Amino acid sequence: MPRAVSNTKELGALRHDLLDAALRVLRDRGALHLTLRRVADAAATSTMGIYTCFGSRAGLLEAIYEHGFRLLHEAMSRSLDGQTDPNARIMGVAHGYRQFALTDPALYALMFERPLPDFDPSPEQRDAALRLCFDLLAEAASAAAQSGLIRASDPERAAYLVWTTIHGLVSIELTCSLRSPLPGWFLNSREEGERVLAQGVQALLAGLS
Repeated sequence: MPRAVSNTKELGALRHDLLDAALRVLRDRGALHLTLRRVADAAATSTMGIYTCFGSRAGLLEAIYEHGFRLLHEAMSRSLDGQTDPNARIMGVAHGYRQFALTDPALYALMFERPLPDFDPSPEQRDAALRLCFDLLAEAASAAAQSGLIRASDPERAAYLVWTTIHGLVSIELTCSLRSPLPGWFLNSREEGERVLAQGVQALLAGLS
């Protein structure tokens, strides 16, 4: 049954509830099950509420996408934990990124993969979302260059190299974690995955130093 919405506060509450419901469906059932009917049912409202709040299914998916990057930014920021050394900040970002991906793999996949062929955020939206998180790493890389910890005429490009290293290692670990264990392989435990990430990023930073 549709929920009555008569003012901005109620509209905001409905939008919040629908976004929360969509995240539950995504996490419990996967991206392919993100239908308007399932999300509306999970929020105990009608599909009309989704159109009212988001305009369309694409608008809902865009809201989930942006929300995911805000959560990733929060995870990366928390992992910095007051670190002032630039290299320690880079490692903090890496560990926050990994923690987010392993904790919320379905949302991570929607953000970085293409589980829904008909959903492709605009370049402007992708740039804004990525920048929200990438800038944390770019700031740390710039500080590392200024302090002489790395040699980089273009610190932002160096940050991109670090980002791709983090993303590649984390994505491989995530893929392995969703399958049966592979005895003797490098990513056969969460602890080993964390060590591989740290060693990979440290090796790249050593190469830039």
